[in-house]
Amino acid sequence: MATVKLFSLSCLRNESSYGDFSSKAHYPSMPKYPKGFSVSSGEEKKAIFSVNGMSCSACASSVEKAIKRLSGIKEAVVDVLNNKAQVIFYPTFVNEETILETIEDVGFEATLVTEETNEKTSQVCRIRIKGMTCTSCSATVESALRLIPGVQKAQVALATEEAEIQYDQRILTHNQLLETIEDTGFEAILISTGEDRSKILLKVDGVHTENSMSIIESSLRALPGVEDVDIDPELKKLSVSYKSDTIGPRDFIQVIESTGSGRFKATIFPEGGGKQSHRQEEIEYCRRSFLWSLVFTIPVFLTSMIFMYIPGLKDGLDIKVVNMLSVGEILRWVLSTPVQFIIGRRFYSGSYKALRHGSANMDVLIALGTNAAYFYSVYSVLRAATSPSFKSTDFFETSSMLISFILLGKYLEVLAKGKTSEAIAKLMNLTPETASLLQLDDEGNVVKEEEIDSQLIQKNDVIKILPGAKVACDGFVIWGQSHVNESMITGESRPLAKRKGDMVIGGTVNENGVLHIRATKVGSESALSQIVRLVESAQMAKAPVQKFADRISKYFVPLVIILSLFTWLAWFLAGKYDGYPKSWIPSSMDSFQLALQFGISVMVIACPCALGLATPTAVMVGTGVGASRGVLIKGGQALEGAQKVDCIVFDKTGTLTMGKPVVVNTKLFRSMVLREFYELVAAAELNSEHPLAKAIVEYAKKFREDEENPRWPEVQDFESITGHGVKAVVHNKTLIVGNKSLMLDQGVSIPVDADELLAEAEELAQTGILVSINGELSGVVSISDPVKPGAREVISLLKSMKVESKLVTGDNWGTANAIAMEVGISDVIAEAKPEDKAEKVKELQSLGKVVAMVGDGINDSPALVAADVGMAIGAGTDIAIEAADIVLMKSNLEDVITAIDLSRKTFSRIRLNYFWAFGYNLLGIPIAAGALFPFTGFRLPPWVAGAAMAASSVSVVCSSLLLKNYKRPKNLDNLEIGGITVES
Repeated sequence: MATVKLFSLSCLRNESSYGDFSSKAHYPSMPKYPKGFSVSSGEEKKAIFSVNGMSCSACASSVEKAIKRLSGIKEAVVDVLNNKAQVIFYPTFVNEETILETIEDVGFEATLVTEETNEKTSQVCRIRIKGMTCTSCSATVESALRLIPGVQKAQVALATEEAEIQYDQRILTHNQLLETIEDTGFEAILISTGEDRSKILLKVDGVHTENSMSIIESSLRALPGVEDVDIDPELKKLSVSYKSDTIGPRDFIQVIESTGSGRFKATIFPEGGGKQSHRQEEIEYCRRSFLWSLVFTIPVFLTSMIFMYIPGLKDGLDIKVVNMLSVGEILRWVLSTPVQFIIGRRFYSGSYKALRHGSANMDVLIALGTNAAYFYSVYSVLRAATSPSFKSTDFFETSSMLISFILLGKYLEVLAKGKTSEAIAKLMNLTPETASLLQLDDEGNVVKEEEIDSQLIQKNDVIKILPGAKVACDGFVIWGQSHVNESMITGESRPLAKRKGDMVIGGTVNENGVLHIRATKVGSESALSQIVRLVESAQMAKAPVQKFADRISKYFVPLVIILSLFTWLAWFLAGKYDGYPKSWIPSSMDSFQLALQFGISVMVIACPCALGLATPTAVMVGTGVGASRGVLIKGGQALEGAQKVDCIVFDKTGTLTMGKPVVVNTKLFRSMVLREFYELVAAAELNSEHPLAKAIVEYAKKFREDEENPRWPEVQDFESITGHGVKAVVHNKTLIVGNKSLMLDQGVSIPVDADELLAEAEELAQTGILVSINGELSGVVSISDPVKPGAREVISLLKSMKVESKLVTGDNWGTANAIAMEVGISDVIAEAKPEDKAEKVKELQSLGKVVAMVGDGINDSPALVAADVGMAIGAGTDIAIEAADIVLMKSNLEDVITAIDLSRKTFSRIRLNYFWAFGYNLLGIPIAAGALFPFTGFRLPPWVAGAAMAASSVSVVCSSLLLKNYKRPKNLDNLEIGGITVES
């Protein structure tokens, strides 16, 4: 499946005014703009194109990739079934005609069908699917979902046993999706929908009639902000969807309890339907099935393999009951029947479901193999019972032992698969179970403190965090100061100082002081929940290399069945027509039985599961390991792209530099007071989100230290000139603040002294900002943004990994060259606008490079989208809307190396998994078919072949689990950042 790259509207709305500098901070709301201000690049548009000539998913992928390479594309989804492409784009950078031409350049005919408004019609839901055994099962479900009108995208992951479906909610409901999955023969359980962002489950005690539940439901529906209420009278469960800005769960509990005049008691519904509980149920089911199979299989094994060689016991088992039918044969028949038809019922059920939809899976192979052994044995014993001379040879031990070994393999497999998703489980367990809720009076004094369930926290609640306690939700500090350990969320190893006004993240640990925080994001809106959702989506996304295994799985089972039949026929005919010596046939068999054993062995040794699990299990572990280190990799495609990267394009500000510029020097070229100068400049810059503008405003505040929140003069006719600076009218004076090219464009002459000052600043890796008042150059402000400690060492390590480094910045050439020289980069592009950065990326790609773009996700969005791999650095708590494939939650550059190295190690593991899976089948099938038998007399009994098949799946999962021991490159362990040694 193609990955859709998303970037936030704010990324383009906060476009660089001066060039490369861009803020890493996440601003909760857009600034209030004065009269005359407009953002031309902030609006997004949606267009639908009809694309004719596409015949397969490869065609759709090529169209999608071509569209995404254009600057200003937010999202592109190509539907090969309906011959349509849906594109969300920013008109400032690209238009419909350009998109049409791009599609036609790929080789397809395209027409614009319609333009739609920004009304959200697309919905995403996640569904758990029980009963899938191999890639053939997941492919069947995925195909069925994609055929439904209104489904825009569907991904089914075998390793997680989940489906993620994007659909048009005007055409479809999630119930129809559940029905479709169940029609394919699998059990479907809804995990979540896009509507679940604010949803809570409550249990109501004291309700004895349906009328009472109806009254409660009506009372809740009447509340402002409640969107939907679902009731389950049997479990006395309520599901409430609501707008968290308006209302919260404690309000629901209060309404429920007041409705019943104290008779009703509402609490959080105990967790029981989560992923971990379902995994535990599956593990327990597989364990129970295996143990029950052993109860019957061990006696079958003993009577056929052991007791036959013990005098006395052998005589007892050989006692004839009817004609040649013995006691031992009856015992084996009776004991193996429950294993075949009751314990092994799952294989019949799975086979039927697969065959009903025209596909064949692993269950078909097991059912065919065990049925062949069982029913031949039944024929043999029935013939012995009706004949006075026929000596029976049964294979009851083959069918029962085969099923037992396969169930053992399945049990071990689900145990191992459970460990691949431990990273998500650990993240979900970070939130504390309870929280201390404070009630404040009008003066901010605490009047009441109570302990509540952390799921009952509402927006704007004040929560007390004690030393050593976990932060219960996202929010900001309103009282107290402390250090907070955020390593479990961001990977940042050092505790960060927190004081009034600072943001805190739910799930982090308060170190030493008491904090009072005001909740801003709770429940599924929190940073922790966003990270969990991102990692879950990453584990759903398929790596392109997996498509190869998916294609093979379509033909694998039918091919194995043909090979099995051919093996049986070849050995049978060879035996019948004396193609081999009679001495080859074991004394207890004839040529037909020998051929049957070879055929069954071929059928049950082949393992499509190992092929299907090779990629997704490694991707699950790899993304989990990355998340635990603050490197969020958005799926298999990002992993596969990162391991191929041979060229990295770095943004400058906030990436190679600290991203916190400060004013270091001011030179005036007219007679005026410095305070008055900065008052005018700060007023003009106040409406810009640019880091340089913020640095100037912060510096200007020093001249007004007597005021806590200084009021700046009113601004008129504000204009932001992308990549250059700003214009505004302040106190009836026309101000132009920006770079040299802006001054020249506006006809402002630049004195020689100012030119020399700019040159000196550039040599010192500083940025010179020119200020013109009423058309006359009035001053130069020098701003410095220091290089991050360790940047030079990171660039050097990348060279040793055979990865080239480039610097592309909107800053001036002098500053860019000075920074590049300091960190060790030789290839520099300066004074580049956002679209120029994207063009540079495309130029490198045209030279055959696999390009990664590393930026801060604000004004680098077009380049992040255009790159083969986009890495957003320092994204922190705003991870869900970045235009990147990989999000580096810390601001440390060494995580770029971690991301690439982890991707390479993960794909090495995937290659090893495929080598084992293919090698096992290529080696095992000929041995099972008797390739060694003529030379060595060695043959593989069917039950041993079944055990080998089960072991192959388990070994692939265990191989992937070894990634949990991942260690960063040793050179990174010795890297010093700011005097502190970084440890892995």
